[in-house]
Amino acid sequence: MSAPGRGREATGADQAARRPSPVDLSRVEAYLVGRGYHVAHDEDGDLTGTWDGDRFWFLLLGEQHEILQVRGRWHRTLPAHRRAAALLAVNDWNRERIWPKVYLRDEDEGSALYTEVSVDLEHGVTDDQLGQLVACGLGTGVQFFAALGGLVPED
Repeated sequence: MSAPGRGREATGADQAARRPSPVDLSRVEAYLVGRGYHVAHDEDGDLTGTWDGDRFWFLLLGEQHEILQVRGRWHRTLPAHRRAAALLAVNDWNRERIWPKVYLRDEDEGSALYTEVSVDLEHGVTDDQLGQLVACGLGTGVQFFAALGGLVPED
């Protein structure tokens, strides 16, 4: 039995993929497209796509664009009389789970529900880590929106 790290030499590309490097939207886009997802850039230049009818954005925030945020918005906008039920669902979710952070925001048409997973990547991120973070933000957001449909009935 050979010692760890011996036997097979990693190629230069393998080593580079395992080395943390700055996050940028092209890396996020490459991950998503590599998984067969369709994404586009909106009028603000943000990377966005739709999963199960819900809109998600992949944003870089912070002074150095070092904070990756995966933000989702539920496809429904709720009328005022559904706000209390939505708040209960949001509070229950946030109390019982770490990801995603979920919140309700009042907008012109009614109340909108959002999810967010934000990670500070100031020191860089490997391709595998980036993929895991994007998948976490997207997957847990989709989970929340799917659960929400049963908790907040349509009129």
